[in-house]
Amino acid sequence: MYDVAALYHFTRFDDPARLKPPLLALCEAEDICGSLLLAREGINGTIAGSRAGIDAVLAHIRALPGCAGLEWKESTAADRPFGRMKVRLKREIVTMGQPDVDPRAAVGHYVRPRDWNALIASEDVAVIDTRNDYEIAIGSFEGAVDPGTRSFRDFPAWWQENRHRFHNKRIAMFCTGGIRCEKSTNYLLSQGVEEVCHLKGGILKYLEEVPEEESLWHGACFVFDGRVSVEHGLREGAHVMCHACRRPLCPEDLAHPDYEEGVRCHQCAGEYSEPQRARFRERHRQVKLAEARGERHLGRSGRGADGT
Repeated sequence: MYDVAALYHFTRFDDPARLKPPLLALCEAEDICGSLLLAREGINGTIAGSRAGIDAVLAHIRALPGCAGLEWKESTAADRPFGRMKVRLKREIVTMGQPDVDPRAAVGHYVRPRDWNALIASEDVAVIDTRNDYEIAIGSFEGAVDPGTRSFRDFPAWWQENRHRFHNKRIAMFCTGGIRCEKSTNYLLSQGVEEVCHLKGGILKYLEEVPEEESLWHGACFVFDGRVSVEHGLREGAHVMCHACRRPLCPEDLAHPDYEEGVRCHQCAGEYSEPQRARFRERHRQVKLAEARGERHLGRSGRGADGT
């Protein structure tokens, strides 16, 4: 059993490149796997490993400049959820492409999971899911607006095209762990929206704390690791990932005539060329050979920590 910690923190790192080597070295020494992103605006990612290893890495991160108040969400995974450990330098720890957005300056009102149901049931509240389309496809809150975005970078343009739909509405936003809402609520405030709220701790905290019989969540929550999805109580879901397009698949999708393990699914059947398919087949063959040897092939790693 692996402990899993999903974390983010906005702070000012003057030289994130200097922070990378000791952080990566500690993760490797503690046999931690996962993905961490470092940028001038802070840190984001998900890591997995032993309890002692996770504690050591979290202590190291909390000691970084401005990170004493770091919060994180914990769950477990039956199998190793990442192929390796990556610490990457990026321009943003979650990519929105809006240079003036700064969650350290202002964000929406945090709403605790136990208060979320009452808020989103209010008639004057519009509930917006800030995640990407492939995430929303497997689960969301009852009545939530799906922007249909393929990338978080598309969210500002969607808002500009649709803001008229939310005139005289309070806005309630949510995402997987909370990080996208830090930026999206700051963005809406800069656009003149007067009242913006967001789910504290994201869907993960809601599924952890709110009893299933009281929940307004339907389906599963996509996660950016080998588990693919989690459900109420943060139980591992039944979804698997298409290793061509990285979209989640439910068990029924595996019986679709367009599905070929490791090569394509019904969602990406028309998206790749035959030479690309040939490369996918070879990668899948290498994965199976590694599994037969009792090894793990790096081709099984998932999406990046920021959902890209």
